[in-house]
Amino acid sequence: MTGILDKKDLEAKADTVVERIHNYLDAGKKVFTSSSFQSQSLPLLHIISRVDRDIPVYYTNTGFLYPETVQFADQLKRDLGLNVIALRPETPKIKQLDTAGRFFYASDPDHCCYLNKVQPLEPVLMEHDIWINGVRADQSSVRAAMAEEEPATHGCMRYHPMLGWDSKMVYYYRKYHDLPEHPLEAQGYQSIGCEPCTLKAGEGNERNSRWFGMNKTECGLNTTLVVGGN
Repeated sequence: MTGILDKKDLEAKADTVVERIHNYLDAGKKVFTSSSFQSQSLPLLHIISRVDRDIPVYYTNTGFLYPETVQFADQLKRDLGLNVIALRPETPKIKQLDTAGRFFYASDPDHCCYLNKVQPLEPVLMEHDIWINGVRADQSSVRAAMAEEEPATHGCMRYHPMLGWDSKMVYYYRKYHDLPEHPLEAQGYQSIGCEPCTLKAGEGNERNSRWFGMNKTECGLNTTLVVGGN
């Protein structure tokens, strides 16, 4: 990684996000954020802790997450004082099998993601006005096509404060604020989701290690829960 990013420039970008979230709250909007609790999630979580630590931080504990991810979420809850809330699927795992007895992640990963990630978050959208979502444009073509603010389903609005950030900015923000990394990152994992659908980092985009070999790049949170999404 070449070229050191100026701390003042990153702080100015973070301050802009802080101000925007304060504006939502001052306008009486009910705000929440979601997180995958990866190393790349740290800048937004740190910014949320600076704004209001009562803002709910939801993540879907699908039952297939790496134990390290759940432990990392617990660690950040303690270290940053976050209001972390784990959502769980309504459909028990025994009902997540296809006719051949395989889990849907092996035969129908889109349906698996719907049951374990999309469906648990839908009631949250119904109860809130603003969904602060940490997608970055450099992560995938789907995310690159997003705007900073756009409608989600169930009458909620998505705000994408990190859309213009890249991995270098994330790295230096974490460095300047002495923020930790996901414990699996040191083992070569860059984009960490559910264990059956995650490999160690491959070539190219960091998300190439997710759903490797499948015609799939998103879990549905950033497609199904976007108005006009797939």
